[in-house]
Amino acid sequence: MTTPDSDSLLAEQLLRLTRRVHRIQKHHLERSGLGVTPAQARLLRTLAHCDSPPRMADLAERLEVVPRAITTLVDGLEGSGKVRRVPDPTNRRVIRIELTEDGRKALRQLRGARMSAAEEILDPLTDLERQVLSELLDALVDGNPERGPKHGHGDGHGQGQGQGREQGRTC
Repeated sequence: MTTPDSDSLLAEQLLRLTRRVHRIQKHHLERSGLGVTPAQARLLRTLAHCDSPPRMADLAERLEVVPRAITTLVDGLEGSGKVRRVPDPTNRRVIRIELTEDGRKALRQLRGARMSAAEEILDPLTDLERQVLSELLDALVDGNPERGPKHGHGDGHGQGQGQGREQGRTC
């Protein structure tokens, strides 16, 4: 049984881990020399998972940011040649965003930076600890609707297996 004090400690540990992960990822991203911010990297990854070039509004919804933030990100990525704005084939008033070849090349390099960051973060763990961590993270990301509400938080409805993750979603 957990207590409010142990839950507070766990929450603090999660926040500290999140800050450490972001700091390490940012460091590896900067070392890649691509000149891409973490937010731009996330936008590039999102574009790579789209079946067709999305609208800016679709990207804003998918990334859970305001449309103006997407405009700023796209402006920067377009300026560096990693994305381009293209007219929608059925409605020329609608602008869609697509990856360029430079954007795809940057994505390959970004994957390397992300893998290096992951290796650094996971380095202290044994194989067994990594397996346990993976299972725990899946439970946190996916939720567990079978368990119902716990400690009076939430409604017991998780998102379901794999839903809500970046991978496998279309725009």
